[in-house]
Amino acid sequence: MRNQESVAERDLFGTASVFFTTISTILGAILFLRFGWATANVGFLGVLCIIAIGHFVTIPTAFAISEIATNQKVEGGGVYYMISRSFGLTIGATIGIGLYLSQAISVAFYVIAFAEAFRPIFATLQETYSWGAIDPRFVSVPTVLALSAMMLLKGAQVGLKILYLVVATLFISLLSFFLGDRLITSPPGMLETINSPESFFTVFAVIFPAFTGLTAGVGLSGDLHDPKTAIPRGTLWATILGLFIYVAVAWKLSVSASLGDLESDQFIMSKISLWSALIPIGLACACFSSALGSILAAPRTLQALAQDSIFPTSNLNSWLAKSIPGSREPINSLLVTILLALFFVAIGDVNFVAQVISMFFMVTYGAICLVSFLEHCGADPAYRPTFRSRWYISLFGGVTCFYLMFQMSAVYALIALISMIILFVAVSHYNPDKRELASVFRGVIIQVSRRLQIMIQRAEADIPYKPWRPSFVCISEASFRRTFALDLLRWISRRYGFGTFIHFMPGYFSKAVCDDAQAARTKLRQRANAKKSNVYIDTLVSPSYTSAISQLVQLPGIAGQENNGLLFEFSKSNFENLDRIIENIPLARAAGFDVCLLGTCEKGFGYRRELHIWITPVDYENASLMILLGFVILGHPDWRKATIKIFAIASESPNVDDRALFLDLIQSGRLPISPNNIQIIPNSAISMGRALINEWSRDADLTMVGVQADAIKRLGTEVFTDYDGVGNILFVCSASEKELVEVVSEEREASVAASESPISDLEPAA
Repeated sequence: MRNQESVAERDLFGTASVFFTTISTILGAILFLRFGWATANVGFLGVLCIIAIGHFVTIPTAFAISEIATNQKVEGGGVYYMISRSFGLTIGATIGIGLYLSQAISVAFYVIAFAEAFRPIFATLQETYSWGAIDPRFVSVPTVLALSAMMLLKGAQVGLKILYLVVATLFISLLSFFLGDRLITSPPGMLETINSPESFFTVFAVIFPAFTGLTAGVGLSGDLHDPKTAIPRGTLWATILGLFIYVAVAWKLSVSASLGDLESDQFIMSKISLWSALIPIGLACACFSSALGSILAAPRTLQALAQDSIFPTSNLNSWLAKSIPGSREPINSLLVTILLALFFVAIGDVNFVAQVISMFFMVTYGAICLVSFLEHCGADPAYRPTFRSRWYISLFGGVTCFYLMFQMSAVYALIALISMIILFVAVSHYNPDKRELASVFRGVIIQVSRRLQIMIQRAEADIPYKPWRPSFVCISEASFRRTFALDLLRWISRRYGFGTFIHFMPGYFSKAVCDDAQAARTKLRQRANAKKSNVYIDTLVSPSYTSAISQLVQLPGIAGQENNGLLFEFSKSNFENLDRIIENIPLARAAGFDVCLLGTCEKGFGYRRELHIWITPVDYENASLMILLGFVILGHPDWRKATIKIFAIASESPNVDDRALFLDLIQSGRLPISPNNIQIIPNSAISMGRALINEWSRDADLTMVGVQADAIKRLGTEVFTDYDGVGNILFVCSASEKELVEVVSEEREASVAASESPISDLEPAA
């Protein structure tokens, strides 16, 4: 076992492997084939702007990669691993698949460009032997096959050794170019361009793939001895060196050849070079090394995706994750990459392939910068990278990525984004267990929520009028036996209100009780999540019910909204817990809370088609709360087919038109209640007591009845009994009249003063 570990340890790579893989991909085909054309179309200063804008993306991305890599252990998959462990597997896999496609397509891009290096040889053969036109694919296809055979038979170790030799040859060819003579005596001005040049962003779209190599070295993360050191150093050194080389090449081209030659001759560097044959060799080395760097990284990204079980079937994941026995070579992922590269090689269009690559890389780079930015915003103490960037650098890099996508090609940008959306939907569908809220998002949400709550708290004193909205807290010991209270909170908190459900656990706090409370909270949250609830759920351990209520009324509200209501629940079949609920109502009233008691039965909430509200002449405080709660509940999709019916006991005064008052109430309050659903009941019917409600609301799915605090104090449990003829019933005791009723007429005030007995005060009817 130790021998195997020592062999594995010796096979791991260091900083040099990251540097050479990255620089070989950065200094690719575009440097040799398209930089002269770019200089002719936008001028030397224009090329400098392209280089600068390109590095506005790559340098923040390199900083972000270095930062993330020095904070966490980066395993196989490189950039995909970083993104998925920050954004979560669903988003990470979506971006990871796009990254893999861009890496695999890059192999084809560089091999197509590699074939371009043989054009001088093709021309010589045509002149010497009178051959016809030679298709570059006669070179590109065998090259892909040769690369594939080398990787399959020898692996990354041999590939990197060849890479070192190829990069050395590449630098020798560049040195020959810089030592070459000028072809002209009077160089064009720095802003001078050819006639009818291409637009700036058209040129940028062609040139940008030259800057996309910085993630190639990161793809070796699973094969590195110390990724936290090798990735930042290798990536940053390669990015900075690449920047200087690109500027130097652009300057040398601009002062050494005419604009016409730069535009028409893609091998102009060969004519400038001290030894012209070195440039095609350098081009071949650049393309070969870039293709080699990409073919090293792409299969490892695909293998990492499979190891996370992202793909639809376990057999496919196992097949793609397979490595050659005794090594880390992703054999089957490499085969898939080869087939994909061969497909794009068969297309043979360099510019088309460059457009596709650019968009996928842009999305990936933007995501990397966004990870760094969100980590800064989340302020997670666990995020302690030894290399630190700045949040504004990462934000700038991310915004620049997405801006440049649409500047380069709106069509390709839309195609890339739509592809990402489709991939996200597919990954989510096949991986429902991976739809977690990533820690980076959770940290940002916590910080934003904290700042907003503090801002609201500071601003409260300056608000002369605060509109009422329900923010109820419910406490229940029967959370797992009866879910009606949780359902009611779910309906209230869907949009207009807020709900907090507390599972009460009597007893003294201890480690064992704490563990039980956490288990109960997890179970309740799972149930709530299954119903897509917006209710905040927690548990409370307290030695007595009274102490628990005292804690609840002092509980901070969620989202900066102070709690203003307390919801109790009891079973109408045995009135379990009702006595102690009544004993603690004064605590809630002392805190200025509205109090609601939900009496439940086997019928439950029925079909959720009818909601009945009963109002008496002295019930205006409760009436406004009941009507508002009815409106809020009907806003939930579960009650979308329901109607509100109001049953109002007429006042004793013959001068009061009760129906007109309620119609005006509905109209001024903009309430979704039909005038046909307002039933005015003669005052004489009040003598029927609760039998009246049992008769008229027997088919209701939820009945609301107002109760008075003094009646509860005087009559106790009798206030809530003898409602056996109805289903679930909500008793409402409002702390104050809500805004729904702004003006009460003198006639109504007189009527209220003259009335004595609301329904809740009546003795049970015989």
